[in-house]
Amino acid sequence: MAFSTNSGGQIRTQTALAEINITPLVDVVLVLLIIFMVTAPVLQSGINVAVPHTRSVNQLTEERTVVTINKDQVVYLQTGGADRAINLDDLTSSLRSTGKGDPAKRTIYLRADEKVPFGAFASVMDAVKRAGITNISIVTQPLESAPGEESAAK
Repeated sequence: MAFSTNSGGQIRTQTALAEINITPLVDVVLVLLIIFMVTAPVLQSGINVAVPHTRSVNQLTEERTVVTINKDQVVYLQTGGADRAINLDDLTSSLRSTGKGDPAKRTIYLRADEKVPFGAFASVMDAVKRAGITNISIVTQPLESAPGEESAAK
Protein backbone atom coordinates (compact mmCIF):
# COMPACT_ATOMS: atom_id res chain seq x y z
CA MET A 1 0.00 0.00 0.00
CA ALA A 2 1.39 3.39 -0.94
CA PHE A 3 0.38 6.86 0.13
CA SER A 4 1.47 10.35 -0.87
CA THR A 5 2.55 13.25 1.31
CA ASN A 6 2.98 16.89 0.41
CA SER A 7 5.93 18.34 2.27
CA GLY A 8 7.42 21.59 1.13
CA GLY A 9 5.81 21.50 -2.28
CA GLN A 10 7.18 18.09 -3.17
CA ILE A 11 5.03 15.03 -3.33
CA ARG A 12 6.65 11.94 -1.85
CA THR A 13 5.32 8.44 -2.16
CA GLN A 14 5.96 6.18 0.82
CA THR A 15 5.13 2.54 1.37
CA ALA A 16 3.61 1.34 4.62
CA LEU A 17 5.04 -1.56 6.57
CA ALA A 18 2.10 -3.93 6.71
CA GLU A 19 3.76 -7.19 7.68
CA ILE A 20 2.16 -9.61 10.08
CA ASN A 21 4.34 -10.92 12.87
CA ILE A 22 3.74 -14.67 12.89
CA THR A 23 5.87 -15.48 15.94
CA PRO A 24 2.93 -15.25 18.41
CA LEU A 25 0.83 -17.38 16.04
CA VAL A 26 3.50 -20.09 15.94
CA ASP A 27 3.79 -20.00 19.74
CA VAL A 28 0.04 -20.51 20.18
CA VAL A 29 -0.04 -23.35 17.63
CA LEU A 30 2.84 -25.15 19.34
CA VAL A 31 1.20 -24.83 22.75
CA LEU A 32 -2.06 -26.26 21.33
CA LEU A 33 -0.14 -29.10 19.71
CA ILE A 34 1.49 -30.00 23.03
CA ILE A 35 -1.88 -29.89 24.80
CA PHE A 36 -3.45 -32.25 22.26
CA MET A 37 -0.49 -34.62 22.39
CA VAL A 38 -0.77 -34.86 26.17
CA THR A 39 -4.56 -35.27 26.31
CA ALA A 40 -5.02 -37.70 23.39
CA PRO A 41 -3.87 -40.83 25.30
CA VAL A 42 -6.11 -39.89 28.22
CA LEU A 43 -9.17 -39.77 25.95
CA GLN A 44 -8.74 -43.40 24.96
CA SER A 45 -9.48 -44.77 28.37
CA GLY A 46 -11.18 -48.05 28.93
CA ILE A 47 -10.84 -51.50 30.38
CA ASN A 48 -7.55 -53.20 29.65
CA VAL A 49 -8.48 -56.39 27.83
CA ALA A 50 -6.23 -58.64 25.76
CA VAL A 51 -8.68 -59.60 23.00
CA PRO A 52 -7.94 -62.61 20.80
CA HIS A 53 -6.12 -62.17 17.49
CA THR A 54 -7.75 -63.13 14.18
CA ARG A 55 -6.94 -62.73 10.49
CA SER A 56 -10.11 -60.80 9.54
CA VAL A 57 -10.72 -57.58 11.48
CA ASN A 58 -13.00 -54.64 10.58
CA GLN A 59 -12.16 -51.18 11.89
CA LEU A 60 -14.91 -49.38 13.82
CA THR A 61 -15.27 -45.65 13.30
CA GLU A 62 -18.54 -44.90 15.05
CA GLU A 63 -19.40 -45.24 18.70
CA ARG A 64 -21.37 -48.34 19.66
CA THR A 65 -22.56 -50.13 22.78
CA VAL A 66 -19.71 -52.31 24.04
CA VAL A 67 -19.86 -55.07 26.64
CA THR A 68 -16.44 -55.98 28.07
CA ILE A 69 -15.35 -58.98 30.15
CA ASN A 70 -11.94 -58.57 31.74
CA LYS A 71 -9.63 -61.41 32.83
CA ASP A 72 -11.20 -61.41 36.32
CA GLN A 73 -14.63 -62.03 34.70
CA VAL A 74 -15.97 -58.60 35.67
CA VAL A 75 -18.55 -57.37 33.14
CA TYR A 76 -18.51 -53.72 32.02
CA LEU A 77 -21.09 -51.87 29.93
CA GLN A 78 -19.88 -48.94 27.86
CA THR A 79 -22.52 -46.41 26.93
CA GLY A 80 -21.77 -42.84 25.97
CA GLY A 81 -18.02 -43.42 26.20
CA ALA A 82 -17.96 -44.40 29.89
CA ASP A 83 -17.33 -47.93 31.16
CA ARG A 84 -19.18 -48.99 34.27
CA ALA A 85 -19.05 -52.33 36.05
CA ILE A 86 -22.38 -54.11 35.96
CA ASN A 87 -23.82 -57.22 37.55
CA LEU A 88 -24.54 -59.97 35.02
CA ASP A 89 -28.13 -60.20 36.33
CA ASP A 90 -28.66 -56.48 35.57
CA LEU A 91 -27.08 -56.57 32.10
CA THR A 92 -30.30 -57.51 30.28
CA SER A 93 -32.35 -54.69 31.81
CA SER A 94 -29.54 -52.18 31.29
CA LEU A 95 -29.25 -53.08 27.62
CA ARG A 96 -33.00 -52.71 27.18
CA SER A 97 -33.03 -49.28 28.83
CA THR A 98 -29.99 -47.88 26.99
CA GLY A 99 -31.11 -48.97 23.55
CA LYS A 100 -32.71 -46.78 20.96
CA GLY A 101 -35.02 -48.30 18.41
CA ASP A 102 -35.75 -51.94 17.69
CA PRO A 103 -33.52 -54.29 19.76
CA ALA A 104 -33.37 -56.77 16.87
CA LYS A 105 -31.63 -54.12 14.72
CA ARG A 106 -29.13 -53.01 17.37
CA THR A 107 -25.52 -54.19 17.36
CA ILE A 108 -23.60 -54.98 20.53
CA TYR A 109 -19.83 -55.32 20.47
CA LEU A 110 -18.50 -57.92 22.89
CA ARG A 111 -14.89 -57.60 24.07
CA ALA A 112 -13.55 -60.47 26.15
CA ASP A 113 -10.07 -61.17 27.43
CA GLU A 114 -8.60 -64.25 25.81
CA LYS A 115 -8.20 -65.86 29.24
CA VAL A 116 -11.95 -65.65 30.05
CA PRO A 117 -13.53 -69.13 30.30
CA PHE A 118 -16.11 -69.96 27.69
CA GLY A 119 -18.83 -70.34 30.35
CA ALA A 120 -18.54 -66.68 31.39
CA PHE A 121 -18.52 -65.62 27.75
CA ALA A 122 -21.64 -67.70 27.03
CA SER A 123 -23.44 -66.26 30.07
CA VAL A 124 -22.87 -62.70 28.81
CA MET A 125 -24.02 -63.67 25.30
CA ASP A 126 -27.17 -65.18 26.82
CA ALA A 127 -27.90 -61.98 28.78
CA VAL A 128 -27.51 -59.92 25.60
CA LYS A 129 -29.85 -62.23 23.67
CA ARG A 130 -32.44 -62.03 26.47
CA ALA A 131 -32.45 -58.26 25.91
CA GLY A 132 -33.69 -58.98 22.39
CA ILE A 133 -30.40 -58.14 20.68
CA THR A 134 -29.41 -60.79 18.16
CA ASN A 135 -26.65 -58.94 16.32
CA ILE A 136 -23.53 -59.49 18.44
CA SER A 137 -20.06 -58.72 17.08
CA ILE A 138 -17.00 -60.08 18.84
CA VAL A 139 -14.07 -57.64 19.02
CA THR A 140 -10.64 -59.03 18.10
CA GLN A 141 -7.18 -57.74 17.20
CA PRO A 142 -5.56 -58.29 13.80
CA LEU A 143 -3.24 -61.28 13.66
CA GLU A 144 0.29 -60.18 12.83
CA SER A 145 2.36 -63.06 11.55
CA ALA A 146 6.00 -63.13 12.50
CA PRO A 147 8.60 -63.40 9.74
CA GLY A 148 9.02 -67.03 8.76
CA GLU A 149 5.85 -68.10 10.51
CA GLU A 150 4.03 -68.93 7.29
CA SER A 151 6.82 -71.22 6.17
CA ALA A 152 6.62 -73.11 9.47
CA ALA A 153 2.86 -73.53 9.04
CA LYS A 154 3.27 -75.25 5.66
